[in-house]
Amino acid sequence: MKKIIPLLALFFIFNSCNTEDSGPRYQLEFLPIESVDIPAEFTLGQTYPITVRFNRPTTCYHFNNLYYEKNLNIRTIAVESAVLQSNDCQSLSGADAVDEYTFNFYVTSNGSYIFKFYQGKDDTGNDIFLQYEVPVN
Repeated sequence: MKKIIPLLALFFIFNSCNTEDSGPRYQLEFLPIESVDIPAEFTLGQTYPITVRFNRPTTCYHFNNLYYEKNLNIRTIAVESAVLQSNDCQSLSGADAVDEYTFNFYVTSNGSYIFKFYQGKDDTGNDIFLQYEVPVN
């Protein structure tokens, strides 16, 4: 009986909580990568910084994460943005819209790496990529 009372108390506490969140709401969205700073070649066992530049359309777009997918020596990369669902967003343009993110890439295999940077969708809805092939010396 002593074990049931705390369980019942927890049940009522969790069920009495308000499930409607009145806080800010966000939606995740990929932003097109406009340009990339990437080395022309790699050396096995070395680490290299790679910088991606992208534009934030409004003040409600905030960098959230870098989407990074590995498939053998192919790397697919996209900028994931958290978009605040708000009516108070201000449009950004020019230098105010440009943002960048740098990550470190550690070279673990020989051959060439193919980097595919997400640039949005074409007229038919297919993903398009800015692609670089970087040889490993």
